[in-house]
Amino acid sequence: MKKSSTSWRWVICSLLFMATTVNYLDRQVLSLTWKDFIAPEFHWSNTDYGTIAATFSLFYAFVSLFAGKFIDWVGTKRGYLIAIFVWSIGACMHALCGFLTMHIHGLESAAALRAVEGGSALALAISTTSVWLFMACRMVLAFGESGNFPAAIKVTTEYFPKKDRALATSIFNAGSSVGALVAPLSVPFLAKAYGWEWAFIIIGGLGFLWMGLWWAMYDRPDRSPHVNEAELAYINQDDEPREGEHSTERERGMSLLRCFSFRQTWAYICGKFFTDGVWWFLLFWAPAYFSDQYGYRTDSAMGATLLFVVYLIITLVSIVAGGLLPKYFMVRRGMEPYAGRLRAMLMFAFLPVCALLAQPLGTYSAWWPAIFIGLAGAGHQSWSANLYNTIGDMFPKSAVATITGIGTMTGGIISFIVNWGAGILFDHCAAKGPAFHFLGFEGKDGGYMIVFCYCAVAYLFAWACMKILVPRYKPVTV
Repeated sequence: MKKSSTSWRWVICSLLFMATTVNYLDRQVLSLTWKDFIAPEFHWSNTDYGTIAATFSLFYAFVSLFAGKFIDWVGTKRGYLIAIFVWSIGACMHALCGFLTMHIHGLESAAALRAVEGGSALALAISTTSVWLFMACRMVLAFGESGNFPAAIKVTTEYFPKKDRALATSIFNAGSSVGALVAPLSVPFLAKAYGWEWAFIIIGGLGFLWMGLWWAMYDRPDRSPHVNEAELAYINQDDEPREGEHSTERERGMSLLRCFSFRQTWAYICGKFFTDGVWWFLLFWAPAYFSDQYGYRTDSAMGATLLFVVYLIITLVSIVAGGLLPKYFMVRRGMEPYAGRLRAMLMFAFLPVCALLAQPLGTYSAWWPAIFIGLAGAGHQSWSANLYNTIGDMFPKSAVATITGIGTMTGGIISFIVNWGAGILFDHCAAKGPAFHFLGFEGKDGGYMIVFCYCAVAYLFAWACMKILVPRYKPVTV
């Protein structure tokens, strides 16, 4: 009698989902507290916040170049533990920024910080000091978080055959949407009830709980006592030596310099560089958008509901479309994995075009921007889940985390440009007021419309670049 297969791979996938959820919860705490809780204390402008967000993106980009190589070197189990430990420490460190700012400037309380006259020399000194402190904390957070996706993609490649990787990646990648979904329902209310400092501490502490689960439950599938022979055979069904590659060579690593010599690497870089800025803009600026444009604070019922709707749409659409559509092309239509993913990614690239409708229809109701921003975000998450898996389609497993880290670096660079530029743009547009016009919108409204136009075309441009660089499936041999 044939022994039935275990399903431990889906338990591991659930751990990846939990880690990514915690990752994005930690990342979102600042975006949900700065406008309504932190800025009044430290006298921040949009440019100040944009600088902090951009610093996170830039440092994240820098360390991501080496994070993937580090994961490939130390192994997934230890590498993931180190990553989440560091980012959890960094998340909790934010809570000290207020205390240190008060100590440096000789003030006794948060009330004293708020009471400082706006525009005064002391207010400028307070904002400068606090910005530098938050930048330092964001750098520690970025240092740890840079390991999340290289490790998660490597685990997916270890535990799933190619036809299932898009679905598995969509599920764990949905943790970013779920984290962003849960955040507006929890963070502003924690900040309101206990102070913004405790929001960072409570959310940051979740990572330490995950570490215990990971240590107890994860091992490579060929070593795990929870994976039987039937499941292992299913996992390894397409692990055949590539052309010109012997089976003993498949575990050989790849240097960073050599990775840049392949067109497949540059295709992945283009896919990340032109699109990651869209996601990070939506993640970091959506709460401020609903507060600025419609007056709904993050701790108000309407503000929280709007953000919940945005990320609910992202979560549901990205799991269904991002995971199942590529599998349909591969299994039902018989397409090879890379071609099937690229076909699906072209369809996903049209969803962010919905962002063009956010501002025009937003004049009627805030619900329209919530819906269209949600669809744009769903397009990104569906795109991203499949973009990650083009690495496993074409590169050996020993290089997956390294290539993922390279792409994450380039995504971080564009995210730095977008977040830093958005802060400056919004302050400039607000200062100009009716004197600034763009496509019929004035002031800061016009600034948001500029960024939404970028969101709309980014994915189509990225898809065209990928298709030109790697028009058809071509595996890399070590």
